[in-house]
Amino acid sequence: MLHHILTIVRPLVVLDVETTGTDTKADRIVEIGFQQWTADGMAKEWRSLVNPGVPIPKSATKVHHINDETFERCRH
Repeated sequence: MLHHILTIVRPLVVLDVETTGTDTKADRIVEIGFQQWTADGMAKEWRSLVNPGVPIPKSATKVHHINDETFERCRH
């Protein structure tokens, strides 16, 4: 899809993070990921959860659908 919108000559990497909020000094990352695009389309994709070590506010969960229980399930 992206390669139909943009003329990609060299590989393009799109980085995305999900956080516990928007306060750059206090909030923490809960997920990080990237996609690598070429002229032919998406070549690579990767993502990983990152336990923030603090409770995830419901307002953040409404945006990215990651909550405290997500990390509880990962421990079992």
